[in-house]
Formats: sequence, structure tokens, C-alpha cells
Amino acid sequence: MLIEPNNSSISIVRQCQLLGLNRSVYYYQYKCTSEYTENIMRLIDERYTARPHEGSRKIMVHLNNLGYDVTRNQVKYLMQNMGLQAIYPKPNTSAKSRHEHKIYPYLLNDVCVYYPSQVWCSDITYIPMKQGHIYLVAIMDWHSRYVIDWELSISLEAEFCVDTLNRTLDSSVCGIFNTDQGAQYTSNAWINALLNKGVSISMDAKGRCFDNIFIERLWRSVKYECIYLKEFEYVAEVKEALIDYFDYYNNDRPHQSLGYKTPADVYFGRVKIDNVFDNLTSIF
Repeated sequence: MLIEPNNSSISIVRQCQLLGLNRSVYYYQYKCTSEYTENIMRLIDERYTARPHEGSRKIMVHLNNLGYDVTRNQVKYLMQNMGLQAIYPKPNTSAKSRHEHKIYPYLLNDVCVYYPSQVWCSDITYIPMKQGHIYLVAIMDWHSRYVIDWELSISLEAEFCVDTLNRTLDSSVCGIFNTDQGAQYTSNAWINALLNKGVSISMDAKGRCFDNIFIERLWRSVKYECIYLKEFEYVAEVKEALIDYFDYYNNDRPHQSLGYKTPADVYFGRVKIDNVFDNLTSIF
């Protein structure tokens, strides 16, 4: 059920609580970006989801071919605001990090993931709406592909990521937590939450292709199987659709790389699978 503004028996505050929405999200009205720019952002998102290896130059060419007169710098700016970066192998040539916060090394090069909660990962993706856009963060178990928790936000501030992490850590912990080097994941609040639970922190090298591949594959599934199928007008509609989708994804959707078992079957130990890296080359 969606929030009903004229429901006299249940207040807006209570309806937001029942749906797990912050009131700021409910009252959100996007006004800062023109319809033309939002349309370009949707096209960038669709192209990036289908071709995550393409950078701003190729996406600019794609948009130009569709009749949009945009420059590479404009595409780069929008991709940055959307939290998008092309994923492809690049050498790590930087001797020093320019980040204000500490950047942790990637810990999973020689690690075989054999059991649930050995490694978790997280990422943020852009969600287009009829007017404007929002962001989705998810925390996933590498071994089972199980989506442990997720949240929506109207901005890329770190708070919604940290809140999701704290909820997850209240019920369980992992051995290693892998993310990219985004500001949300290098924030003191995020780092301290993990360190206080004794979790080892791993971060992708910039632009690396396979460092966080499983959650990149999740976003592809979410977009094609849920988000792109409907034009959402309200945040509450997105929330409701994602509740249904993640329930389906975790409990009913078989994965080829899991031997056609569901993530929930593997995460909760109802079945066992071989090495999580089997069939890795078939993911993209």
C-alpha cells in the first residue's frame, strides 16, 4: 500500500513508519534539474547499465548519435553526480591517494569465498523517476548473493549508507567488507562502524573491473527486472516495488552461478555451493 495523504485515521508520520520511509523522502520534490538534463541522465544510466565498461567519451558519442548535443565534460559531470565510473582494468599508477580519508587496500585478490558472511559488499546506484531521481544502497553477501539490507535516499550523503550498515551489523557481522572508494565508504562514520565490530575493510582499486562485480551484476538485474519496467512518480512507489523485487530476488529467483539455487537457500545454509568464483566469466 502507498501513502495516502488524505487518510484521516493514520497520520503521515505513522504511514511513513509502516513503510520504512523517512518523512523527508516522502515529501521529496525534485526541482533542481531540468527535464532535459534528467532525460540525459536516464539515457546515461541505461547505457551504463548495459555497457558498464564504457566511459564518458563513448557515452557522449552514444548520446550524440541519439541527437543530444552534449560534450564529454558534461557527460563526465553527470556521471560523477550519479556515482558512475566505467569499470575496466587499469594500472594503479598513483603513488599517493588524494582522498581526505584513509583508503584501505583491496583484500580479495587471493581470497576464496566459501561460506556466508565471509565477505560482504556494498554499492550505490542511481534510480530514475518520472520527475527527478533518487539513490539506492544495498549490502550483499558475496558467497550467496543475498541482499542483506538496502535503503533509498534523495541524496548521496553518507548518512543513509551508515544507517543501513548499522542495521545490518546489529544482527550479524562479516569477516571482510568490500566497497569502492566513494565518499560514503571512506567517511569516518562508515569506517568506525566496521572497525568497532572487528571487520576487515577492503576497497576497490579505482576503475577495476572485477573488484565488486557481484553487486554490479545485482544493479543490472534490479534495473532490467524492476526499475525500467515502470515509470515511477513517487518515492513510495519505488520503495514498494523494491520490497517486492528484493523478496523475489532473495527467495524465488534462481542463480545459475549458485547451481540454480536462490540466494536465501545458500545464505541460510539450506544448500551448499562450490567456490563462489565458478562461472565468474559468465556474469557479464
